[in-house]
Amino acid sequence: MSVVITKFKEVLSSVLPITVMVLILHFTLTPIETPLVIRFLIGAAFIIIGLTIFLIGVDIGITPIGNVMGSAIAKSNKIWWVVVGGLLLGFFVSIAEPDLHILAGQVEAVTSGLISKMSIVFIVSVGIAVMLSIGFLRIVYNFPLYKLLTVLYGIILILAFFTSPEFLAISFDASGATTGALTVPFILALAIGVSNLKKDSKSSEKDSFGLVAIASTGAIISVMAMSIISKTDKITGGLPQETVSTSILGPFIHEFPKIAGEVILALLPIIIIFLLFQKFSFKLSKKTVRKLLFGVLFTFIGLVFFLVGVNAGFMDVGSAVGYSIASLDSKIYVVAIGFVLGVVTILAEPAVYVLTHQIEDVTKGYVKRKSVVITLSIGVGIAVALSMVRILIPELKLWQYLLPGYIISIALMYFVPKLFVGIAFDSGGVASGPMTATFILAYAQGAAEAIEGANVLVDGFGMIAMVAMTPLIALQILGFIFKIKSKKGGIEINEQQS
Repeated sequence: MSVVITKFKEVLSSVLPITVMVLILHFTLTPIETPLVIRFLIGAAFIIIGLTIFLIGVDIGITPIGNVMGSAIAKSNKIWWVVVGGLLLGFFVSIAEPDLHILAGQVEAVTSGLISKMSIVFIVSVGIAVMLSIGFLRIVYNFPLYKLLTVLYGIILILAFFTSPEFLAISFDASGATTGALTVPFILALAIGVSNLKKDSKSSEKDSFGLVAIASTGAIISVMAMSIISKTDKITGGLPQETVSTSILGPFIHEFPKIAGEVILALLPIIIIFLLFQKFSFKLSKKTVRKLLFGVLFTFIGLVFFLVGVNAGFMDVGSAVGYSIASLDSKIYVVAIGFVLGVVTILAEPAVYVLTHQIEDVTKGYVKRKSVVITLSIGVGIAVALSMVRILIPELKLWQYLLPGYIISIALMYFVPKLFVGIAFDSGGVASGPMTATFILAYAQGAAEAIEGANVLVDGFGMIAMVAMTPLIALQILGFIFKIKSKKGGIEINEQQS
């Protein structure tokens, strides 16, 4: 019971800031229709309940399953098994990620079916599967993470020159969407399972991070390749005109079965693979299997409540707030409020919660969860503010942010402690979860609709790309500060390059 109360308190302190922020805006700058406000408050309650149950489920189900699978793959000592295991797990976990289905559905709607939902889901899942295998091989062969990421982002920068601006935004967004509430805990646990078998504890500590980063490059590369092969030059699109429902409970009733179906689809492949592993490899006790499956059930209930709260309670308010603020005479509000929303939204991301706790556990408290969360929040706040500037100034293009941003990120890898390279690049994907992909994206699209000359397709979809990039720089700077502080204190951070 004490675990439930602790989790509930932490979740409450995460969700409360964004709720208070929206209520302050409602009573000051942007009055929102009463049914929307009531739905927003019901949504906040759903998110708090859902996130608490979800995190308990991850602790007793998803993380231990990932750990035992990662260990089983590494113990086999067969390279082909490492490759096949990575391909299978990567494909099935990714094809089932609810966030990816949400993004792919938005792409299909905005492009009027020109790019089908399933083509995005399939292409991205193949990319993730290939990169997860490469990530496993990197851990097994001790290949330095920073060198592999330099090569992968070098490939991305070359492909970017041949990719259309619309596909550029979608490809980086896909990388953020695939690292969602379900995939991140599972991939992190797989990485820990594989790397824990190493005798060198420092090497194992560093290898626990970076797998999410490697996997997410697969999404970018695969969508860019799809753009180049299909020779799609110009895609036009706009937000489908939907009337905002004035019903209070209607949207919740509508979302429940749809989201429950998506989450079942998300968890089923993991359960099937786990049961197959159990039959032929694990041979865990029945009591342990029951406990793990009970954890998966908790994950399912929590994720359904969380996503229903986000989709039925938060989305409409996000776009209403964005539209109202962008319609005000002073445009500075849209940027300043964007920054604050970015800072508070990241606190409610379930995957951020899982990653930051894992960082503290793996580093035995050396890297404090609080310092990572604060750095991440500031990074995402800056990302949202810069995205708002891009909506206000149509001449500013997404690549003008991404190109220098990724060049700085790659350059920093050669100067910061290698542990922080993995943490930073994992955090980039983790930051852009369901809260960002719904509330912040809705805020941006609402603002783009109110501002003349803004393109909803390009400006809306580039938002997640920005949110995924800034943590790479912010957390590596944090690593640099740790390095300087530890040297002053006479403590040397182990710089052994995995």
